[in-house]
Amino acid sequence: MLAFLFPGQGAQTDGFLHRLPQHPAVQATLAEASDVLGTDVLTLDSAGALRSTVAVQIGLTVAGVAMSRALAEEGITPQICAGLSVGAYGAAVACGAVRFDAGLKMVRRRAELMEAAYPSGYGLAAVSGLSEPQLETLAAQHAADGLPPVYPGNINAPRQIVMAGADTALNSFIDRALAAGARKATRLAVSVPSHCELLADASDELVAYARNVHFDLPQCTYVGNRGGRPLYTADAIRDDLATNMRYTVRWFDALTVMQEMGARVLIEMPPGQVLTDIAREHFPDSATLAASTFSFDRLVATARRRMDL
Repeated sequence: MLAFLFPGQGAQTDGFLHRLPQHPAVQATLAEASDVLGTDVLTLDSAGALRSTVAVQIGLTVAGVAMSRALAEEGITPQICAGLSVGAYGAAVACGAVRFDAGLKMVRRRAELMEAAYPSGYGLAAVSGLSEPQLETLAAQHAADGLPPVYPGNINAPRQIVMAGADTALNSFIDRALAAGARKATRLAVSVPSHCELLADASDELVAYARNVHFDLPQCTYVGNRGGRPLYTADAIRDDLATNMRYTVRWFDALTVMQEMGARVLIEMPPGQVLTDIAREHFPDSATLAASTFSFDRLVATARRRMDL
């Protein structure tokens, strides 16, 4: 069984849209996105542009959908789709739950709301080597010391967790985590406090926006962010996309359930490799391919060979 994985914010790199393969489906997707948004999307991946949450989230969605469409044209179609954070939008498009144009406009609205809520002074930090209960205890101690709160944002793996909050709080929390035995704790290239209660109001606004977005039954299984479980209805997928900025992303749960469903070949859409690294570490019996590390022809050949095993 084949799964497509779509990375979230932080995976972006300068020029990532320009490094997409020269495939007709990619070129058509870039043109469609530019027409929908009224701007050339190839201007969104420069170092300057990527300082904008809006540019990053749109660019990641375009890249994921473009690659998934190119693979589909080569006969490589998934039985499962899942995306981390904003990557969930690409997953929803790829599984047929929402049209690309509607999904892209919803991503733009999501990013605008997030950026307007916290234009500066907030972000994310990745902590490796401590468990979720350990970090929750440290966060409680942090708050008890009178510091601004920090929140678990992404549970990427049992000991690879992303915390959200204000810059000053995160910088202090990094020191606390390292002192408590964390192997590594670093800030991420994300300028908003994703996946926590700080975005409750923005999430409510996106929920209201999403009521007017048409969703369909998925054509393959969509695995959600909030619960890390398969979602089978249009309304459930709409709710997952509209609210995932507010709630912790249970990515490792999602990855585990994909394994339980029989996913043995996983392809991570560009530009990321983090999801590939997580899957390879925890599920080494599966073949996980990061599309951005292959030429397109080699990716297609490798995927076909792995699916035939």
